[in-house]
Amino acid sequence: MERSGAYGFSAALSGAFLVSCLLFAAINRRQRGPYMDEVFHVPQAQAYCHGRFLQWDPMITTLPGLYLASVGVVKPAAWLFGWTGSVVCSAGMLRFMNLLFSAGNFYLLYLLLFKIHQKNKAVSGFQRTLSTLTLGMFPTLYFFTFLYYTDPGSVFFTLFAYLMCLYGNHKTSALLGFCGFMFRQTNIVWTVFCAGNVVAEKLNEAWKTKLQKKKDEKIFSRKGSFSDLIRILQFLIEYLLSPKNLVTLTALTWPYIILVTVFFVFVFFNGGIVVGDRSSHEVCLHFPQLFYFLSFTVFFSFPHLLTPTKIRKFILSLRKHPVQYSLITVISLFLIWKFTYVHKYLLADNRHYTFYVWRKVFQRHELVKYVLVPVYIFAGWSFADTLKSKSIFWILMYFVCLLAVTVPQKLLEFRYFILPFLIYRLNIPFPSLYKQLLELAFYMVVNAVTFYLFLNKTFQWPNSDEIQRFMW
Repeated sequence: MERSGAYGFSAALSGAFLVSCLLFAAINRRQRGPYMDEVFHVPQAQAYCHGRFLQWDPMITTLPGLYLASVGVVKPAAWLFGWTGSVVCSAGMLRFMNLLFSAGNFYLLYLLLFKIHQKNKAVSGFQRTLSTLTLGMFPTLYFFTFLYYTDPGSVFFTLFAYLMCLYGNHKTSALLGFCGFMFRQTNIVWTVFCAGNVVAEKLNEAWKTKLQKKKDEKIFSRKGSFSDLIRILQFLIEYLLSPKNLVTLTALTWPYIILVTVFFVFVFFNGGIVVGDRSSHEVCLHFPQLFYFLSFTVFFSFPHLLTPTKIRKFILSLRKHPVQYSLITVISLFLIWKFTYVHKYLLADNRHYTFYVWRKVFQRHELVKYVLVPVYIFAGWSFADTLKSKSIFWILMYFVCLLAVTVPQKLLEFRYFILPFLIYRLNIPFPSLYKQLLELAFYMVVNAVTFYLFLNKTFQWPNSDEIQRFMW
């Protein structure tokens, strides 16, 4: 990191942390007690603070990584600063843990942008800092920085594992992946993603070597045609059926293989991936979740995905491949028809934005979910188009992980989209300065509206005296 870039990054990090601290103080003044899922997380962490490690709330569905990390930081800090009484492991003190994770995420995002785009010499330190600031303020993640939820810590350990993977420190990456798994079980998918990075790199090298031998570089450069895809899949099968190649890949990815094995052992003895309350977290094939994620990504990345140039290219692609798009449309309609699930929380909890998205859009008419198929197809095409700078094997691997982390979820919950979105956004080419500034301004507006609603537009349910607040 050059000196001017280091100063700029330090200033951005310090400024962002100061603003977050001021916002943190305002939120804790208005909402002193636990809110929403905090009513489960805070008492559980407090039980751990008092040494009751065998006590467990059966309504909690994640492993105790958040509580263990909190005790590991708060208790030594209490001893060091002489804190006693209720301040130790209070709701405010526990929430502050996520503010620390947020600062860590800011730094990791910068390092990841530097590593992923290091070959692009046109990217300045200012652009990296600006993109870091933008992603650090990604609304869905930034909001939960101020509540005692698992998201900031889950993102921290997953991004850290990804960074170590990119630097070839695979044992460290797997260990950090285990920490991420302890925060949220579905993070095992991103451990597979890290292993997939290694495999994709080897596959890409072998593919290039094969093409060079055949002196047919056009096959590699032309992405998207059906014949090329068939050729790539044939190569993939041949490569993975080779015992020599399998031994090589196993030697490179064994730390991740061990962690995935541990995960399957856990699932076997636990009787499923969810701990605690399983009735509200059923696994199902909810394929429209992929469509919701793509729409979510277009919304938050509209400066990159929703441009006149993109729309013109999409229309041209439609004209060139009408049969393929017709087939995709039919498949999409079928998946929506047969695999749309509506979780009871989505219909009942009017504190979440998803409640209003579903009521105002999808519940207007039975046909709305089908009418949106062209939007989903454009979103998917635009999404894939921005990743064309990556190798075809990386893209295939990412899409497999994306399906694994979204489709089994019955509940439409924007928090589940945070990690796949961040990994996507980290890997697309650096946009122009104008687009970066537009994206940052949009995130700031969304955050301002979100916190204004949370703090000032409170309401009460008819059968409860508790103050309710709007949130992601």
